[in-house]
Amino acid sequence: MHTERATPKVETDARAIVARLLAEGWFSEGGAKHETLAHPLRPGVKIMVPRHRTLTPGVARVIAKAAGWI
Repeated sequence: MHTERATPKVETDARAIVARLLAEGWFSEGGAKHETLAHPLRPGVKIMVPRHRTLTPGVARVIAKAAGWI
């Protein structure tokens, strides 16, 4: 019997992702094609959010993992 893992549903709206990160204490370091966010309590961890309206589920999942959401 083969069981497949269900991948968790993640938010793909870039504005909602950035808003949640900012609300959780991340701060923007700017950027041109990507929004770069860092957290004062997590040195060395930077999250790059592409400046698109909608992100692909894979990119959104990588961001969620880096932020500790999944």
